[in-house]
This record gives sequence, C-alpha cells and structure tokens, in this order.
Amino acid sequence: MIWIEGGSFYMGTNENDAYTVERPAVKREVNGFWMDETEVTNTQFAKFVEETGYITLAERLVDWEEMKLQLPPGTPKPSDEDLQPGSLVFSPPSHPVSTRENDISQWWKWVTGANWKHPEGPESNLKGKENHPVVHIAFEDAEAYAQWAGKRLPTEVEWEYAAKAGREHQRYAWGTELRPNGTFMANTFQGVFPHENRTEDGFQGTSPVKSFPSNDFGLYDMIGNVWELTSDWYDAIQFNRIAGNAPPLDSAINKCYNPQNPFALEKVIKGGSFLCADDYCINYRPSARQGHAYDSGTSNVGFRCVK
Repeated sequence: MIWIEGGSFYMGTNENDAYTVERPAVKREVNGFWMDETEVTNTQFAKFVEETGYITLAERLVDWEEMKLQLPPGTPKPSDEDLQPGSLVFSPPSHPVSTRENDISQWWKWVTGANWKHPEGPESNLKGKENHPVVHIAFEDAEAYAQWAGKRLPTEVEWEYAAKAGREHQRYAWGTELRPNGTFMANTFQGVFPHENRTEDGFQGTSPVKSFPSNDFGLYDMIGNVWELTSDWYDAIQFNRIAGNAPPLDSAINKCYNPQNPFALEKVIKGGSFLCADDYCINYRPSARQGHAYDSGTSNVGFRCVK
C-alpha cells in the first residue's frame, strides 16, 4: 500500500469538455490514508476465496425479488433460464453500430456462467491473467474481500484525491495531454467504438497491473484498465448540492439519484476502463464518475482498497 498524505483539493471539474455530473469543481478536505498500489488482482482474489470459501454474486442464482426493486413497476419476470448465474460481458459487434442512442445491448451481453474465474464465459479461464485486475465483482464481493484483508473501499473523495495526485487543475492524471510524446499512459480503447479496437496500447481487454506508468503518488492504473468501485452511493448532481445550487439528497426516498435510471441503486465507480474511447466517452480522467448497480458486476469493473 502507498501512504497518501491528507490535504485539500478541488474535486470535479469546471472544464466544458466534461460530463455534467462532474461539475462544478468543489473544494474538499481529505485525511491521510493508505491505498493499494494496484487494483486487486485475480491472484489476490483467488487467495481470499481459497481461505474463506466465498462465492461471488455472479456465481449465485439471480434474486428476482431483489432485482425488481430496481426496475419500473410491472416489469415482467424473466424466464428461469435468464435468472441463472452470470454477468455482463463486453461483446463487440462485428460491424459498425450507432452509439448515438447509447443502446448498450449492441455491445454488452448477459453471459450465463461468466464470473471472476471465467471472465468471458464458462469456457474461459484465468490462465495468463493471474496479474490482471479481478472483474465481475459486485459491491458486496469487494466489501467482503476488503474486510478479509483488514481494509475497506475508498470513498469517492479519497479515490479522486489519490488519482489527481496534486494535478487537480490538469485534465489527466499525468498532465495536460492524453498521450504525451505519443506515450500511452493508461489502458484505453483506440479505434472505432465498439467494433474496432486497434489495440495500439498493446491490449484488447484488461492488462496486467503496472503495465503503464504510476501517477505522482506511486499508484498504478488509477485511470483505464478497469473502473473501480467506491463506497459512495451515486448522486448525479452531488457537486451542485455541495456548491449550494441544489437541495440536499433525500436519502429517505432513495440512497442515490440518477435521473436517467430513477429506480437504480448505484455505487460510484471511478477511473474509466479499457473501453474508454476517444469517439465514444472521455472517462479516462480523474474527475470522471458513473453510477454502477451495487448488485452487479461486469467485465470492466474491479476495485482497490484503502485503510
């Protein structure tokens, strides 16, 4: 782990070329903390499972009673076949598709049998991926690992403070250019999203941790590779609330707020992933943030711990 000295910084951004959920920038204070140098790897997670017998959410039958709470009232129950254990896997189409309406069903598929041990589906395994970040991890899985390790998940404030590493007024975690002197600083997507990944950075999917330079705090892969879970519930207008431009969130009604997904119960994820593409999204920045269903994992979401 790396010691992160506490301090104050501007969280979020005032840049125009950013998403509205990141604005405005707000001043925040952070106490010092320890942070994992890298994302939790398959090898590390395997040791946890071996010692505890833990079974991840993606390996269990889907709980319809729990799932329907996050769906519009009256949503019909899926077939029993569709409620079998599995997870969402990035499955690029073989041809160009429009991303304008963000119909993610064109590049994400529910794969029965996909889980941390079988990241692309039941026929896949972790051979050669021992040092890649573990994926298909739901929030409770990450919390269980953290508790076993004597740690916890970072808050969003802690995560962003660590990712910016003193560069709070620079667009990227490493400076002002995405690829300084043509150097790839993170595992992202090059090409035409979602069907054509030219893998100019050397990786089609996840990459081994420490494949790219660390940030100024000595932390690796804070940007790209996989999104990282935080302990905070997602609020799309959180920074406006902090700045006094919106009323406080009524957590008695809902723990989180996402007008694009009003029934969701989502945790904040940070850092972007190997799927961040210049022509589709710009989430390869420290201020970028999204909501992620707390009871789901995907093939591009992992985590790291703090204490």
